[in-house]
Amino acid sequence: MTDAQDEAGAFRALADPTRRQILEDLRGGELAAGEIAAGFDISAPSVSRHLGILKGAGLITERRDGNRILYTLAEERLALCIGRFLSTVCPEQIVLRHTTWRRGAQSEGS
Repeated sequence: MTDAQDEAGAFRALADPTRRQILEDLRGGELAAGEIAAGFDISAPSVSRHLGILKGAGLITERRDGNRILYTLAEERLALCIGRFLSTVCPEQIVLRHTTWRRGAQSEGS
């Protein structure tokens, strides 16, 4: 699979607002499938389908803990897919933000 195909899968997964909300929910850390589903007014099978799409795109990972499935945000993968696209489309913004972040970190350390 090429980088372009890989990114296309990630962007297809990100196209749905329910899947974006799941990713936001996971930014706080690992969640069980039931905990994720509780936050939505859709059926558990629908949430499972969304989780499968996110997993297939590599944006989340799962692990089993007994009879529960726990999901975690694949932060690095998400950042690489989005970052690669943004660096192509608006590279000046990436440089500006990186410079701003570094200045902020240096100010905090001083």
